[in-house]
Amino acid sequence: MGKRKKGLNFYEKKKSINKETVISVGTYIFLTALMILLAFSFVYLFGIKTNIIGDSMEPTLVNGQEILTDRFTYFFSEPSQDDVIVFLPNGNTNSHYYVKRIIGTPGDTVLIKDGMIYVNEKIYDRNGLFERVADGGIAKNSILLGSDEYFVLGDNLNDSEDSRSGNIGVVKKEYILGKAWFAFSSGNKAADFIE
Repeated sequence: MGKRKKGLNFYEKKKSINKETVISVGTYIFLTALMILLAFSFVYLFGIKTNIIGDSMEPTLVNGQEILTDRFTYFFSEPSQDDVIVFLPNGNTNSHYYVKRIIGTPGDTVLIKDGMIYVNEKIYDRNGLFERVADGGIAKNSILLGSDEYFVLGDNLNDSEDSRSGNIGVVKKEYILGKAWFAFSSGNKAADFIE
């Protein structure tokens, strides 16, 4: 009987990869990629964070408060009256995002006269939220909104730079980032959904 030689053996058995291992690894990679895609999509569509700058949206939102913006809703529906939106004034990418409430939608007429807001010749007062308007700005004369134009105001009417101001004016739909839907707590303001 011959003795087996000790030392290196270059004729090792090839390891075979079984089908179950391949399926398991493939499933893991697919599910990981899917979760990353879903997380990215959720953040892109519902989780863009913006800070409130100034007091123009008080009492609804306060200076420094962080909000989340929903981009998804306006893919399937049009912005409507009373929505709080996030937009770039005149599409100026060097500006910070503005947060205001839609008062007038395409086809509406907006007029501010004797301290009152008129939309389609009817007084607009969101559940008593608005005080008398000290300055009607460009809305002192009736404004007819075009097919993609929105008239926005801050909830704190007499301390807000909004559609009444000539450098902001009406907001075109293409400049709207989305609808503000959630506000984080700030100071004495608790976290809440935005109405």
